[in-house]
Amino acid sequence: MKINKYVEDLNNKSAAELNEELVAAKKELFNLRFQNATNQLDNTSRIKEVRRNIARIQTVITEKANA
Repeated sequence: MKINKYVEDLNNKSAAELNEELVAAKKELFNLRFQNATNQLDNTSRIKEVRRNIARIQTVITEKANA
């Protein structure tokens, strides 16, 4: 249910907003990887979650481009 709400929110955003969200998610993923490498990351499952969110954002961008 939570994921469907997130995807619904993504579908309502413009292409520029989606690109901003994608950049922010990639920065977050970089920071999480950096923290993981330096053993400062407590919740390692967050990396997987952010990677999937990036894929969701890219999917919505592609769908909008093909529409």
